Amino acid sequence: MDYRNEASENLRNKCAACFRQFNRMEHLVEHMRISYHSVHEPMCGVCKKHCRSFESLREHLIGPLPKQECRNAFSIRGCKFCLTILDSPNARRVHQERCQLSSVSTGQLMARLSNLSLRDNLTMDNGYTRGPQVVALACKMVGGGSDGSLDLCGRVCLIDENENIIFHAFVKPLLPVTNYRYEITGIRPEYLRDAMPIRQVQKRIQDFLCNGEPMWKIRPRGGRARILVGHGLDHDLDRLQVEYPAVMIRDTAKYPPLMKTSRLSNSLRCLTQTYLGYDIQTGIQDPYDDCVATMRLYMRMRSQQHPKEEYPLASDPQNRHNFAAWRQNELERMNPEEMLAISRSDYYCWCLDS
Repeated sequence: MDYRNEASENLRNKCAACFRQFNRMEHLVEHMRISYHSVHEPMCGVCKKHCRSFESLREHLIGPLPKQECRNAFSIRGCKFCLTILDSPNARRVHQERCQLSSVSTGQLMARLSNLSLRDNLTMDNGYTRGPQVVALACKMVGGGSDGSLDLCGRVCLIDENENIIFHAFVKPLLPVTNYRYEITGIRPEYLRDAMPIRQVQKRIQDFLCNGEPMWKIRPRGGRARILVGHGLDHDLDRLQVEYPAVMIRDTAKYPPLMKTSRLSNSLRCLTQTYLGYDIQTGIQDPYDDCVATMRLYMRMRSQQHPKEEYPLASDPQNRHNFAAWRQNELERMNPEEMLAISRSDYYCWCLDS
């Protein structure tokens, strides 16, 4: 048996993205068909290996069984927050000082609390408002029901891209509050006694997000509706009884590159500490801190420099037949790099918002 020919064949059957090797070319084709490798995946700056998430990339660089060459380079020139490999140790030091963000101080927060309502002064004659096109929302829940386990929205905050407060208010739920969860929320009964009713909060937030567009007409690009950022937004919007199209939502709890591995949490607290470099949700929690953290995570993901593609999603009609079964023979004649070039992402990368 010619082992050199076998080694050459296995190298030909090696995925150009994740470096998995297959015994037969048809197996590599099937792998590419279901893996959705793309330029939008987190990638090692040393060996160029594609990973499904940043936590997988972190394990590749500094995990229990890292690739030694990549680990050595990362330990000298790698940023522990964004996992970028810099040109030199000095460049790494300068970069990481910018990459590590600090939490919002009490003074900064109080300076922003002067504007506690939607910016009605920006209302236009044609019925919609100017202002930010990306906003972050966070809520804090109090308890309802006989045992206090039912989540009711007791406080809500909405900020813009510059971390300025657009809306920040206590909310009066429809049901009686049986547990104010003061140790976490800082909410007392007197704060909700004269608070804004949830129906009013719901209408103002929904009108602000839609920005004069009918719900059925909202599109990801070219419209007036705003992109909504948050963490666990399904739950927050449900408690607020606000409806909003999924195409306009950017949820850090569901974004594939930020998803947890089997051993790590992707809670907002964990994501903030890992990717921004500071702690939140210690003691009494403020929804403004959560808004700032989710907005910073979104901006970090959006600012990634990925090669531009005319049709970047596997779901785009133009990519529907890239790995169709009837192209099997043609695909098996391609090399791994050619297959990677026609492979597309199965999720919407936030860099496409920029």
